[in-house]
Amino acid sequence: MKKFTIEIRWAIQFSILTLVWMIIEKTVGLHDQYISKQAIYTNFFGIIAILIYFLALLDKKKNYYKGKMDWKQGFLSGLVLSAVVAVLSPLVQYITFTYITPRYFENIIRYAVSHKIQTQVQADTFFNMKSYILQGIFGALSMGVITAALVALVVKTKDYRHEK
Repeated sequence: MKKFTIEIRWAIQFSILTLVWMIIEKTVGLHDQYISKQAIYTNFFGIIAILIYFLALLDKKKNYYKGKMDWKQGFLSGLVLSAVVAVLSPLVQYITFTYITPRYFENIIRYAVSHKIQTQVQADTFFNMKSYILQGIFGALSMGVITAALVALVVKTKDYRHEK
């Protein structure tokens, strides 16, 4: 477990920043008054997510691999980070939709149905805690793997294993 302390710490920071982002979205009205814009603006969190992965892999490179890390090591670190974020995701979803924005599902269902984006049944099926917990887990894993692969390419030490 000590081998993955850095990833666990960064996954916790990722989860906290996700909650902060949800507080910001709620505060500026993206969960009620401006809910029609929420799907657009929530994507900006992707920039923060990539930054966190970048900083986490740099931290791993510097403090665990002593400044020399290949792509495989970086990718593995990113995979572990993604797995821990996925494990923490149900808690983040629960806190978000129970304490930060408890009327979100009600608001988004009303919006989706009134704008004929979905039927009532479709909206009820998609916009609920269970659905969002599953989306959070699978989103963390799928996007995490892609992000880990790309960030590991940037953070890796250039051909250090071939140095003489």
